[in-house]
Amino acid sequence: MSKGLESLSAMEYPGRVIIIGKDRKGENIVVIYAITGRSPSSQARKLQIESGVVWTKPTDEAKLKSGNIDLLIYPAISVHRGIAVSNGKQTEDIVEHLSQSHNPAEILRSSLQHWDFEPDAPNFTPRISGCILSQKKAALSIIKRAPDGGSIRDFFDIPLVPGKGKMIATYTGEDKDPLPTFVGEPLDVELEAMSADEMTETIFQALAPKEQKKDYRVAVASIFSRNLVENEFKVHIINRHERMSI
Repeated sequence: MSKGLESLSAMEYPGRVIIIGKDRKGENIVVIYAITGRSPSSQARKLQIESGVVWTKPTDEAKLKSGNIDLLIYPAISVHRGIAVSNGKQTEDIVEHLSQSHNPAEILRSSLQHWDFEPDAPNFTPRISGCILSQKKAALSIIKRAPDGGSIRDFFDIPLVPGKGKMIATYTGEDKDPLPTFVGEPLDVELEAMSADEMTETIFQALAPKEQKKDYRVAVASIFSRNLVENEFKVHIINRHERMSI
């Protein structure tokens, strides 16, 4: 199930994950957002679609309140004549800038200029984001903490090639404290699945723990879109024990 996703499967704890690419036939843009969580508050969530927006939602209010709710509840993916995706409330700012440029990387630069890494010491979780404007144009970004306490901002133009995707995560995948921040450029992945539900199942299985390791999976959502101008898309979500397709 994880063929072509070895880099993801090798991560014991990637944190949050964004994958952007195209399906094997090149007919659909593919956007994937995955959540893994170690803390009770992070695990007490699910993904839910509402009016073209995939939100993180609480499954246990008491456990959620043990963490920073401002960092836990947010619009993860928004489809609005383009697609914005991120691991935080910066998604809303990306959506507001979608019409301001034909260059996805420029949209990310302008919309994220006032955002920094998350204030969750000692991990200082990076903010990862993505943007797609058409069948040909996409970008990813990561904002992470510099050694001097400032922010490092990296932006990547992403080619949309049939059957190929680019992946970025908040962490390197090592399960230790503090969590090591993702480094380098987005990783190559193969996107063999031909539907949103098949893709979501494939990613969910790729995140499965190795033998005798903890299962950190929280949720995975996949968007397949043939026509962004008309907001035509299909979404499939897995929240541990439930599946949802639209």
